[in-house]
Amino acid sequence: MDLVSEVLRLTGMRGTVGAQIVAGGEWTAELSDYPGIATHAVLSGGAWLVLGEGRQVQLATGDVVMVPAGTPHLLTDTPGTGPATAVPPSGDGGQVLRLGSGPSRTRIFTIHYDCNHATRTQVLDEMPDFIHVEGGESGAAYLADVVRLLGRELSRPQIGTDAVVDNLVDLVLIQLIRAWLSRRPAQQRGTWLGWGEDDVVREAVELVHADPARDWTTTSLAAAISVSRATLARRFQTAMGQSPANYITQWRMDLAAVRLRDTPDTIDVVATRAGYRSVPSFTRAFVRDRGRTPGAFRLQARQNALVRAP
Repeated sequence: MDLVSEVLRLTGMRGTVGAQIVAGGEWTAELSDYPGIATHAVLSGGAWLVLGEGRQVQLATGDVVMVPAGTPHLLTDTPGTGPATAVPPSGDGGQVLRLGSGPSRTRIFTIHYDCNHATRTQVLDEMPDFIHVEGGESGAAYLADVVRLLGRELSRPQIGTDAVVDNLVDLVLIQLIRAWLSRRPAQQRGTWLGWGEDDVVREAVELVHADPARDWTTTSLAAAISVSRATLARRFQTAMGQSPANYITQWRMDLAAVRLRDTPDTIDVVATRAGYRSVPSFTRAFVRDRGRTPGAFRLQARQNALVRAP
């Protein structure tokens, strides 16, 4: 089972095309008013990334950086030079923003990634606050290939370019996650991604995801993968930073929250599919986890959807 793909689907992770920065000479682009996680792919040339706390990172052709949502940052030819130009949010995505007075030497493609926040099980939330994958880095060959394809499509648009770019945006995210996982296995320990470091824990998580409605307990889960209850509990805590029982509940609540928000299923059906034998027991568990009843959660989700609708 591909656990990462399943969680990305459940969370509704999506990428939105931001501005293309075409720059030369002295230039500075300010990025602060943008939705979701900002990802910048350097298609050609080079630049400096300056984070809010003053951290400076030099970028070269093929590099990709990911910056957490809501983090003000600058892209510039040289830190500390010239006035900054605000990059518009992705509502104006795809537009070309030309900066500087010199010949165009640098092209940067910006993507914004965001998801619905009804679920607690997230992939990107478990990754570090800042990710920098260099174009020639070991384990990032596929990401470099995607960046090159993006560069070709954007420099020479053809029939279907918009569709190609939309698909490449999804590939950038997947390859960025792969590249980070391949080089930072120790950082996964104690997070949701920790199952990747322990085959026993991975098998347990896969069983829960394959049949979340089954009456799983730490004991029954341990028996299903032929280890002792104590062994599973210890290794699960080390790998994922929580107990098997807590994770079973978390995943069931995530599935229930998405069904309440996105389907017309009755509370009884949602409860059954989440592995609860009665609506009262499901309601008690949901209130403990989400702070409101399933009905109140559904009502709030629908009201939020109306507010976001054009």
